[in-house]
Amino acid sequence: MPESVLKRVQDELLSLPGLGMSVMEISHRGPEFAEFHDGARQNLRTLLQIPDNYQVLLLQGGSRLQFSMVPINFLKGTGQIANYILTGSWGKKAYQEAIKEGEVHVCADCQDSGFDRIPEAAELQIRDPAAYVYFTSNETIEGVQFPAEPQVGSVPLICDASSDFLSRPLPIERYGLIYACAQKNAGPAGVTIVIIRNDLLSRSQVDLPGYLSYQAHADNDSLYNTPPTFAIYVLKLITDWLLEDVGGLEAMHNRNIEKANMLYEVIDNSDGFYAGHARPDARSIMNVTFQFPDDGTQGAFLREAASRDLVNLLGHRSVGGIRASIYNAMPVAGVVALRDLMQEFFDQRSK
Repeated sequence: MPESVLKRVQDELLSLPGLGMSVMEISHRGPEFAEFHDGARQNLRTLLQIPDNYQVLLLQGGSRLQFSMVPINFLKGTGQIANYILTGSWGKKAYQEAIKEGEVHVCADCQDSGFDRIPEAAELQIRDPAAYVYFTSNETIEGVQFPAEPQVGSVPLICDASSDFLSRPLPIERYGLIYACAQKNAGPAGVTIVIIRNDLLSRSQVDLPGYLSYQAHADNDSLYNTPPTFAIYVLKLITDWLLEDVGGLEAMHNRNIEKANMLYEVIDNSDGFYAGHARPDARSIMNVTFQFPDDGTQGAFLREAASRDLVNLLGHRSVGGIRASIYNAMPVAGVVALRDLMQEFFDQRSK
Protein backbone atom coordinates (compact mmCIF):
# COMPACT_ATOMS: atom_id res chain seq x y z
CA MET A 1 0.00 0.00 0.00
CA PRO A 2 1.18 3.60 -0.49
CA GLU A 3 3.40 4.78 2.34
CA SER A 4 1.38 7.96 2.81
CA VAL A 5 -1.78 5.89 3.29
CA LEU A 6 -0.07 3.58 5.78
CA LYS A 7 1.13 6.57 7.78
CA ARG A 8 -2.36 8.03 7.93
CA VAL A 9 -3.79 4.68 9.02
CA GLN A 10 -1.14 4.57 11.73
CA ASP A 11 -2.01 8.08 12.90
CA GLU A 12 -5.75 7.36 13.03
CA LEU A 13 -5.75 3.75 14.15
CA LEU A 14 -6.55 4.43 17.81
CA SER A 15 -8.89 7.32 17.17
CA LEU A 16 -10.40 8.96 14.12
CA PRO A 17 -10.06 12.75 14.28
CA GLY A 18 -12.64 14.21 16.62
CA LEU A 19 -14.31 10.91 17.46
CA GLY A 20 -12.25 9.31 20.19
CA MET A 21 -12.80 5.88 18.60
CA SER A 22 -11.08 3.72 16.04
CA VAL A 23 -12.70 3.03 12.68
CA MET A 24 -12.92 -0.56 13.92
CA GLU A 25 -15.13 0.56 16.82
CA ILE A 26 -17.65 2.90 15.21
CA SER A 27 -21.07 1.71 14.06
CA HIS A 28 -21.30 0.65 10.45
CA ARG A 29 -24.75 2.31 10.41
CA GLY A 30 -23.51 5.65 11.71
CA PRO A 31 -22.72 8.76 9.70
CA GLU A 32 -19.01 8.51 10.47
CA PHE A 33 -18.63 5.20 8.69
CA ALA A 34 -21.03 6.25 5.93
CA GLU A 35 -18.50 8.93 5.02
CA PHE A 36 -15.93 6.23 4.22
CA HIS A 37 -18.37 3.72 2.74
CA ASP A 38 -20.11 6.17 0.42
CA GLY A 39 -16.91 8.07 -0.24
CA ALA A 40 -15.04 4.97 -1.38
CA ARG A 41 -17.84 4.06 -3.79
CA GLN A 42 -18.03 7.59 -5.14
CA ASN A 43 -14.26 7.66 -5.62
CA LEU A 44 -14.48 4.43 -7.60
CA ARG A 45 -17.21 5.96 -9.77
CA THR A 46 -15.00 8.96 -10.43
CA LEU A 47 -11.80 7.01 -11.11
CA LEU A 48 -13.45 4.48 -13.42
CA GLN A 49 -16.14 6.79 -14.82
CA ILE A 50 -18.76 4.22 -13.85
CA PRO A 51 -22.09 4.86 -15.62
CA ASP A 52 -25.25 5.48 -13.61
CA ASN A 53 -26.75 2.14 -14.62
CA TYR A 54 -24.16 0.23 -12.58
CA GLN A 55 -24.11 -0.58 -8.86
CA VAL A 56 -20.92 -0.55 -6.79
CA LEU A 57 -21.03 -3.20 -4.07
CA LEU A 58 -18.46 -3.72 -1.30
CA LEU A 59 -18.60 -7.36 -0.26
CA GLN A 60 -16.51 -9.98 1.51
CA GLY A 61 -15.17 -13.41 0.66
CA GLY A 62 -12.59 -12.49 -1.98
CA SER A 63 -12.37 -13.98 -5.44
CA ARG A 64 -13.06 -17.45 -4.11
CA LEU A 65 -16.60 -16.44 -3.19
CA GLN A 66 -17.08 -14.67 -6.52
CA PHE A 67 -16.05 -17.86 -8.33
CA SER A 68 -19.31 -19.31 -6.96
CA MET A 69 -21.54 -16.23 -6.77
CA VAL A 70 -21.22 -15.50 -10.48
CA PRO A 71 -22.56 -18.88 -11.69
CA ILE A 72 -25.09 -19.14 -8.84
CA ASN A 73 -26.64 -15.81 -9.86
CA PHE A 74 -26.32 -16.00 -13.64
CA LEU A 75 -26.11 -19.68 -14.64
CA LYS A 76 -27.78 -22.02 -12.16
CA GLY A 77 -31.24 -23.10 -13.30
CA THR A 78 -31.22 -20.94 -16.45
CA GLY A 79 -30.68 -23.64 -19.06
CA GLN A 80 -27.98 -21.43 -20.54
CA ILE A 81 -24.23 -21.97 -20.97
CA ALA A 82 -21.43 -20.12 -19.21
CA ASN A 83 -18.38 -19.53 -21.42
CA TYR A 84 -14.95 -19.36 -19.77
CA ILE A 85 -11.69 -18.07 -21.23
CA LEU A 86 -8.76 -19.80 -19.50
CA THR A 87 -5.44 -17.95 -19.54
CA GLY A 88 -4.01 -19.03 -16.19
CA SER A 89 -4.38 -20.63 -12.80
CA TRP A 90 -7.06 -18.31 -11.39
CA GLY A 91 -9.33 -18.59 -14.40
CA LYS A 92 -9.03 -22.36 -14.13
CA LYS A 93 -10.05 -22.25 -10.46
CA ALA A 94 -13.09 -20.13 -11.34
CA TYR A 95 -14.07 -22.63 -14.02
CA GLN A 96 -13.81 -25.51 -11.52
CA GLU A 97 -16.36 -23.80 -9.28
CA ALA A 98 -18.69 -22.85 -12.13
CA ILE A 99 -19.12 -26.43 -13.35
CA LYS A 100 -20.80 -27.23 -10.02
CA GLU A 101 -23.69 -24.89 -10.89
CA GLY A 102 -24.53 -25.63 -14.52
CA GLU A 103 -23.27 -26.18 -18.05
CA VAL A 104 -19.92 -24.55 -18.71
CA HIS A 105 -18.04 -24.33 -21.98
CA VAL A 106 -14.35 -23.44 -22.27
CA CYS A 107 -14.48 -21.06 -25.21
CA ALA A 108 -10.69 -20.58 -25.30
CA ASP A 109 -7.93 -22.44 -23.45
CA CYS A 110 -4.29 -21.36 -23.43
CA GLN A 111 -3.03 -24.18 -21.22
CA ASP A 112 -1.48 -26.01 -24.18
CA SER A 113 1.29 -23.40 -24.31
CA GLY A 114 1.78 -23.23 -20.54
CA PHE A 115 -0.52 -20.23 -20.07
CA ASP A 116 1.94 -17.86 -21.69
CA ARG A 117 -0.51 -15.98 -23.92
CA ILE A 118 -4.00 -14.67 -24.44
CA PRO A 119 -6.24 -16.06 -27.18
CA GLU A 120 -6.66 -14.47 -30.58
CA ALA A 121 -10.15 -13.17 -31.32
CA ALA A 122 -10.70 -15.97 -33.84
CA GLU A 123 -10.08 -18.57 -31.13
CA LEU A 124 -13.12 -17.55 -29.06
CA GLN A 125 -15.79 -20.15 -29.63
CA ILE A 126 -18.76 -18.85 -27.63
CA ARG A 127 -21.50 -21.41 -27.23
CA ASP A 128 -25.14 -20.33 -27.19
CA PRO A 129 -27.43 -19.76 -25.42
CA ALA A 130 -24.68 -17.90 -23.58
CA ALA A 131 -25.32 -16.77 -20.00
CA TYR A 132 -22.04 -14.86 -19.91
CA VAL A 133 -18.37 -14.90 -20.92
CA TYR A 134 -15.87 -14.94 -18.04
CA PHE A 135 -12.18 -14.05 -18.10
CA THR A 136 -9.37 -13.08 -15.73
CA SER A 137 -7.78 -9.82 -16.80
CA ASN A 138 -4.39 -10.46 -15.17
CA GLU A 139 -3.02 -13.83 -14.15
CA THR A 140 -0.59 -13.21 -11.30
CA ILE A 141 1.11 -16.61 -11.37
CA GLU A 142 1.93 -16.67 -15.07
CA GLY A 143 2.30 -12.91 -15.56
CA VAL A 144 -0.21 -12.77 -18.42
CA GLN A 145 -2.55 -9.82 -18.90
CA PHE A 146 -5.25 -8.88 -21.40
CA PRO A 147 -4.27 -5.52 -22.94
CA ALA A 148 -7.93 -5.02 -23.87
CA GLU A 149 -11.27 -6.71 -23.27
CA PRO A 150 -12.18 -9.75 -25.39
CA GLN A 151 -14.89 -8.97 -27.93
CA VAL A 152 -18.00 -10.99 -27.06
CA GLY A 153 -20.80 -9.06 -28.75
CA SER A 154 -23.95 -8.65 -26.68
CA VAL A 155 -23.15 -11.48 -24.26
CA PRO A 156 -22.54 -10.16 -20.71
CA LEU A 157 -18.80 -9.97 -20.07
CA ILE A 158 -17.71 -10.86 -16.54
CA CYS A 159 -14.19 -10.23 -15.30
CA ASP A 160 -12.02 -11.10 -12.33
CA ALA A 161 -9.81 -8.00 -12.22
CA SER A 162 -8.42 -8.66 -8.75
CA SER A 163 -4.76 -8.22 -9.58
CA ASP A 164 -4.85 -5.25 -11.96
CA PHE A 165 -7.89 -3.33 -10.70
CA LEU A 166 -7.22 0.42 -10.45
CA SER A 167 -3.94 0.03 -12.35
CA ARG A 168 -5.40 1.53 -15.54
CA PRO A 169 -8.59 3.07 -16.94
CA LEU A 170 -11.35 0.62 -17.91
CA PRO A 171 -14.31 0.96 -20.27
CA ILE A 172 -16.84 -0.20 -17.67
CA GLU A 173 -19.70 -0.06 -20.17
CA ARG A 174 -18.22 -3.12 -21.89
CA TYR A 175 -18.73 -5.24 -18.78
CA GLY A 176 -21.78 -6.85 -17.28
CA LEU A 177 -19.89 -7.37 -14.02
CA ILE A 178 -16.33 -6.78 -12.94
CA TYR A 179 -14.96 -7.62 -9.51
CA ALA A 180 -11.72 -7.36 -7.56
CA CYS A 181 -10.57 -8.38 -4.13
CA ALA A 182 -8.69 -5.44 -2.65
CA GLN A 183 -5.35 -6.81 -1.57
CA LYS A 184 -3.31 -5.99 -4.69
CA ASN A 185 -4.06 -2.33 -5.43
CA ALA A 186 -7.05 -1.26 -3.35
CA GLY A 187 -6.28 -2.02 0.30
CA PRO A 188 -5.89 -4.88 2.75
CA ALA A 189 -7.63 -8.22 2.35
CA GLY A 190 -11.22 -8.24 3.53
CA VAL A 191 -13.23 -6.26 1.01
CA THR A 192 -14.20 -7.22 -2.54
CA ILE A 193 -15.41 -4.60 -5.01
CA VAL A 194 -18.19 -5.69 -7.37
CA ILE A 195 -19.36 -3.40 -10.18
CA ILE A 196 -22.53 -4.79 -11.75
CA ARG A 197 -24.88 -3.53 -14.45
CA ASN A 198 -28.44 -2.99 -13.19
CA ASP A 199 -30.13 -5.27 -15.71
CA LEU A 200 -28.12 -8.25 -14.44
CA LEU A 201 -29.34 -7.82 -10.86
CA SER A 202 -32.76 -9.18 -11.76
CA ARG A 203 -31.16 -12.49 -12.74
CA SER A 204 -30.50 -13.25 -9.07
CA GLN A 205 -33.12 -15.85 -8.19
CA VAL A 206 -35.35 -15.02 -5.23
CA ASP A 207 -34.66 -18.31 -3.47
CA LEU A 208 -30.89 -17.78 -3.23
CA PRO A 209 -29.33 -17.61 0.23
CA GLY A 210 -29.25 -13.92 1.11
CA TYR A 211 -25.53 -13.31 1.07
CA LEU A 212 -25.13 -15.07 -2.28
CA SER A 213 -27.58 -12.75 -4.05
CA TYR A 214 -26.24 -9.66 -5.80
CA GLN A 215 -29.79 -8.28 -5.74
CA ALA A 216 -29.92 -8.58 -1.94
CA HIS A 217 -26.70 -6.59 -1.59
CA ALA A 218 -27.90 -3.91 -4.01
CA ASP A 219 -31.27 -3.65 -2.25
CA ASN A 220 -29.47 -3.05 1.04
CA ASP A 221 -27.08 -0.40 -0.27
CA SER A 222 -24.18 -2.84 0.07
CA LEU A 223 -24.86 -3.13 3.82
CA TYR A 224 -26.68 -6.47 3.85
CA ASN A 225 -24.44 -7.57 6.73
CA THR A 226 -21.83 -5.83 8.84
CA PRO A 227 -19.23 -4.76 6.28
CA PRO A 228 -15.44 -5.00 6.68
CA THR A 229 -15.18 -1.50 8.08
CA PHE A 230 -11.39 -1.25 8.34
CA ALA A 231 -10.79 -2.49 4.81
CA ILE A 232 -13.37 -0.07 3.41
CA TYR A 233 -11.80 2.80 5.34
CA VAL A 234 -8.43 2.00 3.74
CA LEU A 235 -10.07 1.64 0.33
CA LYS A 236 -11.36 5.18 0.73
CA LEU A 237 -7.86 6.44 1.59
CA ILE A 238 -6.25 4.64 -1.36
CA THR A 239 -8.80 5.96 -3.84
CA ASP A 240 -8.20 9.44 -2.38
CA TRP A 241 -4.48 8.88 -3.04
CA LEU A 242 -5.13 7.84 -6.63
CA LEU A 243 -7.27 10.91 -7.26
CA GLU A 244 -5.32 13.54 -5.37
CA ASP A 245 -1.68 12.41 -5.31
CA VAL A 246 -1.36 10.30 -8.46
CA GLY A 247 -3.77 12.25 -10.66
CA GLY A 248 -6.11 9.46 -11.73
CA LEU A 249 -5.88 6.11 -13.49
CA GLU A 250 -4.34 7.38 -16.72
CA ALA A 251 -1.40 8.72 -14.74
CA MET A 252 -1.25 5.51 -12.71
CA HIS A 253 -1.25 3.45 -15.89
CA ASN A 254 1.62 5.45 -17.37
CA ARG A 255 3.62 4.97 -14.19
CA ASN A 256 2.94 1.22 -14.21
CA ILE A 257 3.99 0.90 -17.86
CA GLU A 258 7.21 2.77 -17.07
CA LYS A 259 7.99 0.41 -14.19
CA ALA A 260 7.25 -2.76 -16.15
CA ASN A 261 9.21 -1.65 -19.20
CA MET A 262 12.32 -1.21 -17.07
CA LEU A 263 12.33 -4.92 -16.26
CA TYR A 264 11.19 -6.19 -19.66
CA GLU A 265 13.95 -4.20 -21.34
CA VAL A 266 16.58 -6.07 -19.32
CA ILE A 267 14.89 -9.39 -20.10
CA ASP A 268 14.75 -8.65 -23.83
CA ASN A 269 18.40 -7.58 -23.98
CA SER A 270 19.79 -10.55 -22.05
CA ASP A 271 20.22 -12.93 -25.01
CA GLY A 272 17.90 -15.45 -23.36
CA PHE A 273 19.65 -15.42 -19.99
CA TYR A 274 16.39 -14.13 -18.51
CA ALA A 275 13.60 -16.07 -20.23
CA GLY A 276 10.28 -14.28 -19.88
CA HIS A 277 7.29 -16.56 -19.32
CA ALA A 278 4.62 -14.47 -21.04
CA ARG A 279 4.74 -13.70 -24.73
CA PRO A 280 5.48 -10.02 -25.43
CA ASP A 281 1.92 -9.18 -26.53
CA ALA A 282 0.47 -10.67 -23.32
CA ARG A 283 2.91 -9.39 -20.72
CA SER A 284 1.55 -8.18 -17.41
CA ILE A 285 2.45 -4.75 -16.10
CA MET A 286 1.68 -6.01 -12.58
CA ASN A 287 3.60 -9.30 -12.43
CA VAL A 288 6.86 -9.71 -14.35
CA THR A 289 7.74 -13.42 -14.60
CA PHE A 290 10.94 -14.96 -15.93
CA GLN A 291 13.21 -17.98 -15.64
CA PHE A 292 16.96 -18.56 -15.24
CA PRO A 293 19.13 -21.06 -17.12
CA ASP A 294 19.31 -23.31 -14.04
CA ASP A 295 18.38 -23.51 -10.37
CA GLY A 296 21.89 -22.68 -9.20
CA THR A 297 21.91 -19.40 -11.07
CA GLN A 298 18.47 -18.56 -9.74
CA GLY A 299 19.58 -19.29 -6.18
CA ALA A 300 22.59 -17.01 -6.55
CA PHE A 301 20.35 -14.24 -7.89
CA LEU A 302 17.90 -14.56 -5.00
CA ARG A 303 20.73 -14.44 -2.44
CA GLU A 304 22.12 -11.29 -4.02
CA ALA A 305 18.62 -9.79 -4.14
CA ALA A 306 18.06 -10.51 -0.44
CA SER A 307 21.35 -8.80 0.42
CA ARG A 308 19.88 -5.66 -1.18
CA ASP A 309 16.53 -6.01 0.62
CA LEU A 310 14.77 -7.17 -2.55
CA VAL A 311 12.57 -10.00 -1.32
CA ASN A 312 9.50 -12.12 -2.18
CA LEU A 313 10.74 -12.66 -5.72
CA LEU A 314 10.35 -16.43 -5.98
CA GLY A 315 7.72 -17.45 -8.52
CA HIS A 316 4.74 -19.67 -7.77
CA ARG A 317 5.63 -23.36 -7.39
CA SER A 318 3.53 -24.27 -10.44
CA VAL A 319 5.64 -22.06 -12.71
CA GLY A 320 8.92 -21.55 -10.86
CA GLY A 321 11.37 -18.86 -11.73
CA ILE A 322 10.97 -15.27 -10.59
CA ARG A 323 7.85 -13.18 -10.16
CA ALA A 324 8.34 -9.47 -9.54
CA SER A 325 5.01 -8.03 -8.45
CA ILE A 326 5.05 -4.29 -9.08
CA TYR A 327 1.58 -3.18 -8.07
CA ASN A 328 0.48 0.46 -7.89
CA ALA A 329 2.12 1.21 -4.55
CA MET A 330 5.53 -0.16 -5.53
CA PRO A 331 7.63 3.00 -5.95
CA VAL A 332 9.64 3.54 -9.10
CA ALA A 333 12.80 3.47 -6.97
CA GLY A 334 12.07 -0.12 -5.97
CA VAL A 335 11.78 -1.20 -9.60
CA VAL A 336 14.96 0.70 -10.47
CA ALA A 337 16.78 -1.24 -7.74
CA LEU A 338 15.60 -4.56 -9.17
CA ARG A 339 16.41 -3.52 -12.72
CA ASP A 340 19.93 -2.52 -11.71
CA LEU A 341 20.46 -5.84 -9.93
CA MET A 342 19.22 -7.77 -12.98
CA GLN A 343 21.56 -5.86 -15.28
CA GLU A 344 24.57 -6.22 -12.99
CA PHE A 345 23.92 -9.92 -12.43
CA PHE A 346 23.64 -10.54 -16.16
CA ASP A 347 26.81 -8.55 -16.90
CA GLN A 348 28.77 -10.60 -14.33
CA ARG A 349 27.48 -13.95 -15.55
CA SER A 350 27.97 -13.20 -19.23
CA LYS A 351 31.67 -12.35 -18.95
